[in-house]
Amino acid sequence: MTEQTTPVDDTRPAEDATSAFVPQPRSEPLTPATTEPAAPEPAAPGFVVPPPPVAPPLVGEPQEPPVKVKKDRRVLRAVLRWTAATVVFAAVGASAAYGITRMERTDVPGLATEADGRWDYPAITKPPLPSGSPGPFAGADKSGVHSADLRALLLPAPKGAKADASLRGDDGWLSSKAFLSQYAEKVDRETVGQMLTDYAVRHIAARGWTTPDGTRTRIYLLQFDTAAVAEELASTKLANYGGAQYALTGAATTERDEHFPAASEIDDITRFAYTESKPYGPEQVREAYLSAGDTIALVVQSHKGTAPAVPFQQTVVLQSQLLD
Repeated sequence: MTEQTTPVDDTRPAEDATSAFVPQPRSEPLTPATTEPAAPEPAAPGFVVPPPPVAPPLVGEPQEPPVKVKKDRRVLRAVLRWTAATVVFAAVGASAAYGITRMERTDVPGLATEADGRWDYPAITKPPLPSGSPGPFAGADKSGVHSADLRALLLPAPKGAKADASLRGDDGWLSSKAFLSQYAEKVDRETVGQMLTDYAVRHIAARGWTTPDGTRTRIYLLQFDTAAVAEELASTKLANYGGAQYALTGAATTERDEHFPAASEIDDITRFAYTESKPYGPEQVREAYLSAGDTIALVVQSHKGTAPAVPFQQTVVLQSQLLD
């Protein structure tokens, strides 16, 4: 018996495959389904099931607030570390600057510690300037004129020293004759005396003392009309690179002090430091000429046997600072 089959009517139009996904207008908002979603079927080995698409929220549906992304704690810690380091460096820099401004006059640049034989000087301050007068090296012109009283620019004696009354002069001003008496030879006294006349020295102030160890110190300040005059006299007539031009009493020959710390030099001060050449006499003499604007300073120290270097260097530098 033959099985009968019903012929298929192929004349029906095929159903549009996309018609099932066309959204239909809704008369009221949809509510989320309450049934639990079916568990996804296990994927075949070697395949990764893509995550289901996330539909955009419908108008009128409540939306959850966006989740805030926490910053990486490592970045925060790094920022905090750099901030702390910056604060520390700033504090150290401020402390260093404060320490420099508070440096005592006995802390001489280039020297060692206070136990190396330096003297105990009192607190040193520059004298006040007349109203409206700049410092010798202040401003753009740097005329080098010292408007302060020359006698107030002399370095005070250290603690425990005995003052030299012979250098007080008349009302603090020393005569040219008293200044010239320190040169050993008569011809030198006459030569230097004529220079003081030719270069028109205005004032001479002096101070001296003797410390308990027997070291004798003498400081002379000579003021002229201009810085150019003083510089020429000091650099070309009284001093030179190798030694002093005119011998002082007790120092027949001198030579450049090679051990004077270069770190203690002051920009606006020209310094010529010498020591007595060997063999010494009964005492050793150290001396230094300073050219500071319109003023020439002569610092002399002598001591029986050997004159210590540190107190001499300390005295020269402090006197230089007062003239700067």
